[in-house]
Amino acid sequence: MPHSMPRSIDESFLALPLRPLADAALARARALGADHADFRFERVRSASWRLRDARPAGSTDATDQGYAVRVVHGGSWGFAAGVELTMDAAARVAGQAVAMAKLSAKVIAAAGSDERVELAAEPVHADRTWVSAYEVNPFEVPDAEKTALLADWSGRLLAADGVSHTDATLTTVQENKFYADSAGTTTTQQRVRVHPQLTATAVDPATGDFDTMRTIAPPAGRGWEYLTGTGWDWDAELAQMPELLAEKMRAPSVRAGAYDLVVDPSNLWLTIHESIGHATELDRALGYEAAYAGTSFATFDKLGSLRYGSKIMNVTGDRTAEHGLATIGYDDEGVQAQSWDLVKDGVLTGYQLDRRIAKLTGFERSNGCAFADSPSHVPVQRMANVSLQPAPGGPSTEELISGVENGIYVVGDRSWSIDMQRYNFQFTGQRFFRIENGRLAGQLRDVAYQATTTDFWGSMAAVGGPQTYVLGGAFNCGKAQPGQIAAVSHGCPSALFTGVNILNTTQEAGQ
Repeated sequence: MPHSMPRSIDESFLALPLRPLADAALARARALGADHADFRFERVRSASWRLRDARPAGSTDATDQGYAVRVVHGGSWGFAAGVELTMDAAARVAGQAVAMAKLSAKVIAAAGSDERVELAAEPVHADRTWVSAYEVNPFEVPDAEKTALLADWSGRLLAADGVSHTDATLTTVQENKFYADSAGTTTTQQRVRVHPQLTATAVDPATGDFDTMRTIAPPAGRGWEYLTGTGWDWDAELAQMPELLAEKMRAPSVRAGAYDLVVDPSNLWLTIHESIGHATELDRALGYEAAYAGTSFATFDKLGSLRYGSKIMNVTGDRTAEHGLATIGYDDEGVQAQSWDLVKDGVLTGYQLDRRIAKLTGFERSNGCAFADSPSHVPVQRMANVSLQPAPGGPSTEELISGVENGIYVVGDRSWSIDMQRYNFQFTGQRFFRIENGRLAGQLRDVAYQATTTDFWGSMAAVGGPQTYVLGGAFNCGKAQPGQIAAVSHGCPSALFTGVNILNTTQEAGQ
């Protein structure tokens, strides 16, 4: 096992001709009359391992490397990408970006539009370096050690009564970026993230019925230490899973109706992502973006007036959260990471912005939400770590449950559905516990909760304290055409919601 080392940028990345390539590209863009130009060199290494019933079932290890030049010329965007590491090639790519901007200007004029691309101002950040918060880079750990740990975890589950099969996966990513622009900003960054996950399957040999139980440990902006003791108690979760799965197999089906819900952070993060995260992307709210997730009911005219939820609802956008999957030092437009309010005391008070949308809508500055997932893709407005804030001195999860007479405790995410305005939704989970007179009274099956966004968040009657707060998230948030993916975290405490409509998914499927 490697020892923790001071975090620093990968030397093999720094050995690349980053600044000479940037200088050549930016000089060419300026010479061709660009009003703005930026250069981004990116190397993303992604590796994954999968075990089925404790035996290796596949692995991948891929690296995407190259650079891109983006310009504003004549009021239009231009973009081009390349992989050849010569100064002439970088200058040629810059020329292609300018040519693309000129072509775009003609298309826009022919369509009868006079809209011009302008960018919100940003201070110059020269020679800045940033590395994410981790202790051991997972790419420094031998592959055999990774598969051995996954096999050990799988073996523990398989040894338990009632577990018929297991699936274990681990995905690791190291992302390096160098950015330079015509204003003088230069940044060099490195992010590391990991996503371990195990699923246990039970099969009833008499009936053929089956069900699954998946770990609720979230992906994290951490290193190998996340799998070996820092940040999550894997031993405890693996020990509990077989018994929980067996109880789930025996559990009765839920009776549809209105219930009070105590929602665990392992489930609530996804509801935040879909009903708040995407809804407060300002390009969606303006109608500039609709791919993958539609537009938004939280339109710009409602800023400062939309009652998003109850008065205890406080949600932030945050690019600075420690171990957040969307945490950065600087975004792909050279904007320094920030934290800001999206919903304050239940009212919509902010959006997620890039420099163009910020300028277009009268904001003084972007809040750092431009991101591209590869060197061949143009930066688009992407989600920050969008998180529901806990109540200082607030209750524990157990205390929230103790105040419920007739309700359900929801743990873990599973399937979800939401409309293209981010308004009508339905969510399921990994496990559901009946609450009777303030106590857990066994698991239920076939549960989904359904609501509109404002009704659901308006029904939030209590939020847990900081001791209940967990940073959940996903590696694979999709957006744009051509499609891009981004990793994003959503922190939240446990929370109590009253009078929520509960569906029986078996009955719904049979209708």
